[in-house]
Amino acid sequence: MYAIVKTGGKQYKVAQGDVLFVEKLEANEGDVVTLDQVLAVAGENGLTVGAPVVEGATVTAKVVAQGKAKKVIVYKYKAKKDYRRKQGHRQPYTKLVIESINA
Repeated sequence: MYAIVKTGGKQYKVAQGDVLFVEKLEANEGDVVTLDQVLAVAGENGLTVGAPVVEGATVTAKVVAQGKAKKVIVYKYKAKKDYRRKQGHRQPYTKLVIESINA
C-alpha cells in the first residue's frame, strides 16, 4: 500500500516505514504529524485518485529530526567589472518516518 502526499509544495510517494526529508514543519522531535493532503492511495482494491484530494485519507508520520541540508554556494560574477558576491545557503528540513496510511 502506498500513497501520494503533498507537503511543502512538493509531492511524495510514501509507504509505511519510509524515511522522508520534507520542507521544515513546525513540530518537535518525537511528535506525530498528520499529512491530510493525500492526492492518491493505492491498496488491495486498486488506485483511488482524489479530485484534488482523497476524502478522509490521512498519512501519519513521526518527526525523527529537524536539521539543515548541506551548504549550497551561490556565487554571482560579472566578467571585467570587478563584481563578485559569494553567499552560502543551508535549507532547513524535517526528517519523517511514515507510520501508517489511513484510507
